[in-house]
Amino acid sequence: MSTIPEESNLAQAPDQGAKIQALRDMIVNAERTIQSAKAMLLQIEGKKKTGRPKKLDTEGEGTVVEGTFDGQIMMGTDGKQYPVPANYASKSKLVEGDMLKLTITLDGSFIYKQISPIERKHALGVVSQDEGGNYHVLVDGEPYRVLLASVTYFRVSPGDEVAVVMPRELKSSWVAIENVLQKGSLASPTASSAHPLPIASNKRSTPGAAALEDLSLTPQTEPSETPVSAEPAPAASSSSALDEWMRDMEALEKEVAAKP
Repeated sequence: MSTIPEESNLAQAPDQGAKIQALRDMIVNAERTIQSAKAMLLQIEGKKKTGRPKKLDTEGEGTVVEGTFDGQIMMGTDGKQYPVPANYASKSKLVEGDMLKLTITLDGSFIYKQISPIERKHALGVVSQDEGGNYHVLVDGEPYRVLLASVTYFRVSPGDEVAVVMPRELKSSWVAIENVLQKGSLASPTASSAHPLPIASNKRSTPGAAALEDLSLTPQTEPSETPVSAEPAPAASSSSALDEWMRDMEALEKEVAAKP
């Protein structure tokens, strides 16, 4: 009689083990979801959350830390700050509030992955630069910081009109450049209004200069007429020489006629 309960307990043992493992997996997944949600909530509220970094499940390949991007760095759930490569943030168009997963490998390499992007909105702005050399994008008159890597990657200059992405609900200090719409859109009106003025003034001064040149040439023509009016003088000298020669000939003829 005692063998029947023992057999039933042995039959139920595998089923209970599978259920327990399934429940544990559900708890782990739920904890991960809750932790990510808390990190996003704390980022929106401007607070930090501390915790232990999670380990990889794949044979100790390294350490995994999740966190939120603040425009320059990742604020980890362990309370530490992790540098995010500017080129990666620029090319991936990361914005404040994006959830990232950082894998720190055994050799010390940092591998980032965007796991939960925050809701975004698009806007247009104009690039500006302050006295310290820092670049900003003016969106609706409000300046937003931008990564220098984005400025270099898109080759933008102050005055360029750009398309940017930014968080829809979260008030941010940073934006990500998405594309360049027009080069020098802000500076072009000033340049277009400034350059024609010297050209127009040159055109107006040209006739006056020509008139002055004509007037300056007028007195120069008078000396050139002086030799023309003095041309009879050589003629007079040649006629007097001819008369003298004629008188000499007449005197010579008289001398010849007077000889026997």
